[in-house]
Amino acid sequence: MAFLNELSVIVPSRNRAGSLKTLLDSIEAAVCPDGITIEIVVVNNRSTDGTCEMLQREASKPRTYRLSILEENLPGKSRALNLGLQNARGDLLMVLDDDVSVDKYCFVEHVRVHRCSSFAAVQGRVLPGKDPHGSSANPDKIREYNIPFTDHGNEVTEIRGLTGTNMSFRRDVKDKTGLFDVRLGPGASGFSEDTEYSMRIRKGGFKIGYTPNAIVYHELNPARYGREYNRKVEYRKGLSRSVYRQESICLRVLPRLFINCIRYGIHRVLGQRQQAYKVEGRMMKSCGYLVGKLRKFAVNGRGYHWPPTDQIK
Repeated sequence: MAFLNELSVIVPSRNRAGSLKTLLDSIEAAVCPDGITIEIVVVNNRSTDGTCEMLQREASKPRTYRLSILEENLPGKSRALNLGLQNARGDLLMVLDDDVSVDKYCFVEHVRVHRCSSFAAVQGRVLPGKDPHGSSANPDKIREYNIPFTDHGNEVTEIRGLTGTNMSFRRDVKDKTGLFDVRLGPGASGFSEDTEYSMRIRKGGFKIGYTPNAIVYHELNPARYGREYNRKVEYRKGLSRSVYRQESICLRVLPRLFINCIRYGIHRVLGQRQQAYKVEGRMMKSCGYLVGKLRKFAVNGRGYHWPPTDQIK
C-alpha cells in the first residue's frame, strides 16, 4: 500500500483557453481524496489565444485547490510536461490533457488504486464528452471523432501502456524513469511521448494498472472529425514511432502494411465502415514509420533536424 500525502495534477496547455477553463471548472467540482492535498500545475506552452489572461483571472479567484502557473517558452508538450514534473511537489503525479473535463470522483479513484494495489502507474478511463453544441457522441461512429478513447473494461486490471490524457504515477517512478523524451509529442514529432514513457516505466520494473472509475470526458472537436484528420494523425503516429522504435521493415512493417491493405479492401467491400476506418489508420501508421526511417537515413550526418516540429495533437 502506497503512503500518499499530496497529488500534483500537471496540465500542459497550448492555445486552448476555452477548453482549459472547462477543465479547471471541473477540477473545482471534483472531490478531494481523504488525507490528500491537491495542487494543480498548469504549464502554458507559448499560447497566443488569451490563455495567459484567462489563467491570471483564475489565479486571482478563491480556489479549492492550489493553482500554480508555469511558462515553458520552448515548443513541445514533452517540454511542458517536464517543467511541470520538475516543479510539482506531490508524491503522486497526475497528467491531464487540456481538452478534457474530470469526473467528480476521478482524483479519489486514482488515489484509491495507488493506495490499494501494487501498481506504480495508473491509467484512467477516457470517454467522449460533448461537442460545442452540447451534443453527445454517436456510439456507432465513435472512431470518427478521433479522440483518445480509452476503455479497458469494467475491472481494475494490469495493462502495458499509458495514455497521457488521464494517467498518474508515483514520484519514485519519475525519479527512476526520468523525464519525457522531447523529440516526441505535440510540438515535436507529433505523438507517442506517453507510449515511450510507458516502455521505460515497464523497463524500470514498475507495473501499470487501469481503473474504470477514474474518468475524464474528452471534448468533441468538429475540426478533428473524419477520415482526413485520422489519416494525418495515424501518419504522424508512425513518424513518431520511427523516432524511438526499431522494427524490421522487411519482416514486420511491410508485411503488416500489405495485410492491412487486404483487410481494408475486404471491409470496404462488405460495408464495414468502422473496421475499414480502423485498418486505414493502421496503414497510414505503417507509411509514416517507413517515411520516418527513410528521412532519418537521408539526413543522418548532414546536420539536419529530425524529427521536425509540429503542433498537431
